[in-house]
Amino acid sequence: MRLPVFILILLALSFSNAKAEQLEVCNSCEYKNIKTAIESAAAGDTVVIKKGTYREFNLQITKPLTIIGEDHPVIDGEDRGEIITIESDNVTIDGLKIINVGTSYTTDYAAVRVVKSENFLIQNLQLEKLFFGIYLEKAKKGKVINNTILGDAVEEYSSGNGIQLWYCKDIEVTGNKIQKVRDGIYLEFSDDILIEDNLSKDNLRYGLHFMFSNNDSYENNIFENNGAGVAVMFSKFITMKGNIFRKNWGPASFGLLLKEINDSEISNNNFEENTVGINIEGSNRINYNNNDFRNNGWAVKVRGACYSNIFTKNNFFNNSFDISYNSKLNDNSFDRNYWSSYTGYDLNKDGLGDVPYRPVKLFSYIVNRTPETIILLRSLFIDIIDFSEKVSPVFTPDNLMDQNPLLKPVSHDIN
Repeated sequence: MRLPVFILILLALSFSNAKAEQLEVCNSCEYKNIKTAIESAAAGDTVVIKKGTYREFNLQITKPLTIIGEDHPVIDGEDRGEIITIESDNVTIDGLKIINVGTSYTTDYAAVRVVKSENFLIQNLQLEKLFFGIYLEKAKKGKVINNTILGDAVEEYSSGNGIQLWYCKDIEVTGNKIQKVRDGIYLEFSDDILIEDNLSKDNLRYGLHFMFSNNDSYENNIFENNGAGVAVMFSKFITMKGNIFRKNWGPASFGLLLKEINDSEISNNNFEENTVGINIEGSNRINYNNNDFRNNGWAVKVRGACYSNIFTKNNFFNNSFDISYNSKLNDNSFDRNYWSSYTGYDLNKDGLGDVPYRPVKLFSYIVNRTPETIILLRSLFIDIIDFSEKVSPVFTPDNLMDQNPLLKPVSHDIN
């Protein structure tokens, strides 16, 4: 039997106006464990987890819910597998401490996984003793905010990433602290992502790792003491602004690696005390402006196939090598940068050096080919051959020079 249309409308209105319930979980509450509370909750309800320790895992959220912890209750997975899996839109997870995620060599167990969901919020979590921390899979229009992720990674093969995005879109990753995992933040096939105000340090491989991701922005983050700072690979239209790349040391380490990157902007960043500030390969049409390079081994190392890049208004302070090339070809522009090793003069007092500056030293070419020669860095002999190469370039690009070197550093708005 068909109900009249007005009755259907009234039923729909009464359902939409139904008051959301609050379910509490604790030893003395109606719900003694989290799983039962989640299963009993209706769409739109709030589950409040009281302070305590709950030994649970494989918690499935398949309806819109808000799950809030009071005083960071502990969910102990006891190394049995994944802890929370979200498979619904409009889910909030807030204020939990999750420990002992299971480790597997065939399954990427995570403390929190979001699968094909929209409009989610994951915030104020404390994640420890984990495999993967927060894993977003084909998710969009969500936020990951103010979480603390502390791993205990020792080897790459037996550790996961702090925050991972796979085939995601329109995600905000803000204010998180990530330490001692494989990659702090990892993006693969993820577009329109904002990564802002995060601290990623002491990680085995990368502080941040991009693969095949476009139109993303990472701003005002700190990448410190990682195996390598940030790797951006096979991507385009990336904005990298206001970040600090610091103390990423090692024989194959760098502050920022660019490989096959096009049409991007790198501005107002601080590269300090890295083996290599920026390592560039196969990357084109990138604007490098208003960056500071300070006390790095190499400030910028160009490995070839890099065209139409522009370096302007950058400061190069006391790097062992400012610019390094592995070929004689140059199709990039260097103009109006400050070089601390520039010894020219400014007779007309316009703030620009009257003599062009050649930032590529012959010795950097030699070290690229024979790394052991680095022990000669401060020798008089090296100063002589560098001077001779500047006068008559043979091994370095003869057209690579800053025609208007600045006499004073550029004042930058860097954290």
